[in-house]
Formats: sequence, structure tokens, C-alpha cells
Amino acid sequence: MDILTARGLVMTYGSTRALDGVDVRVGAGESVAVMGPSGSGKTTLLHVLAGILRPMAGAVDLAGTDLLTLSDAERTKLRRNDFGFVFQSGQLLSELPAEENAALPLLLSGASRAAATERAGGLLRRLGLAGMERRRPGELSGGQAQRVAIARALVGSPMVVFADEPTGALDQATGREVLDLLTAATREHGAALVVVTHDAGVARWCDRTIAMRDGRVVSEFTAPATSAAGVAR
Repeated sequence: MDILTARGLVMTYGSTRALDGVDVRVGAGESVAVMGPSGSGKTTLLHVLAGILRPMAGAVDLAGTDLLTLSDAERTKLRRNDFGFVFQSGQLLSELPAEENAALPLLLSGASRAAATERAGGLLRRLGLAGMERRRPGELSGGQAQRVAIARALVGSPMVVFADEPTGALDQATGREVLDLLTAATREHGAALVVVTHDAGVARWCDRTIAMRDGRVVSEFTAPATSAAGVAR
């Protein structure tokens, strides 16, 4: 069953069509890579799907809710409660320890600090960061910081996690570890995953790949039944 669908998305910047009639569907619990070169429209698509940008035409539906009918405040609440985000640089707050960075979506939603950090701490430990809960981002490696970002993305039990070039700042070995954790953790939590990347090696970790060029979807294919790590799905 599709949890996120978009139809006929159009977005222009001046004379450039970043999205030119794009249709996308994402199934519940599915991982989808959106792949393409710089300027293909993939990041614009992510921002539209996540309710950050309003397209000039088209529709985006999340589990029966039309995102384009929501107010700015409602879309902000939706991004906080129903979506999770992992960015290339992690975008952690330097002054907060790992467990509080991971707990931020819950804290912003009004959860008590004790309950939020307890859930965040449990996620961090499951992601291999036991004993590092009180470390600040400057005391973590790039891969460890991305694990904190994954915990933050999942802490609110979102329906969809969006990842924008999540391994772009990491070396190849660390990137593979992060991709393995990201895909496994979202699958375990029942969340769909949308990964934006220019790297075919990253896309192979996902169930399905959508290729974009010049604002259009040019191809789409389903991955084999085995992940890039050789582990059956």
C-alpha cells in the first residue's frame, strides 16, 4: 500500500523547471532512492514531498492527507511528527549531547525531557553508540554523528524518513555502515525511506530506484532481492 504519493509535480525557478510533471509513489515500509546528477531536480522533489516547498502544480498525499491543503503551521507539525530527516552533514546542534540531539523532535512536540531522552538513549544504544549518549557532536566521528542523526529521524516513530546525500561527507567504509544502519533501522521501525543521491552505489541499498534528469523521471527499477551487503531482504 502506498503511503506517500505525488502526481504532476511542477516547480520552476526562473526559466528552469526543477520539476516537470513528476509522479512518485512510496509504499509503506519501502526504501526508495531518487538518483540523478546535480540539477536533475532530486533535492527539489524531496523538499516538495516533505512539505518544505509548495509546488506550483500537482498534489502530494500522505496516508490520505493532502499536504497542499495544510497551513504552514500544520505542515511544520507534520514534518516534526510524521517525517524524519537525515542530512549529509547531520545538522546536529553542537552544544547538545547526542541523546538530546536525538530527542529533539520529541522535546519540540512537548514530551518530558526524561521520557524523550530515555527513548533517544535506547535508539542510540541500538545504533551502536552505547556509552556515547553524553558526547557532543565535536566529540564524535562523522559516522557516529550520522548515527545520532538516524536516531533523531526515528525517535518520533515517523511514517517516512527523508535522507539527502546521507553518506556524502563520509569515507566509503563508513558510508556503507551508515547505509546499512539507516535501511535496517527504518525497516525495523516500519518507516518508509526516501534517499536522495547522485551515487548508484548508495541507490543499490534501496528497494527501488527512481532516476531523474532535467526535472523528469526518466527510469525506475526495483532492486534484486538482496541488499548491497549480500543480505536477503
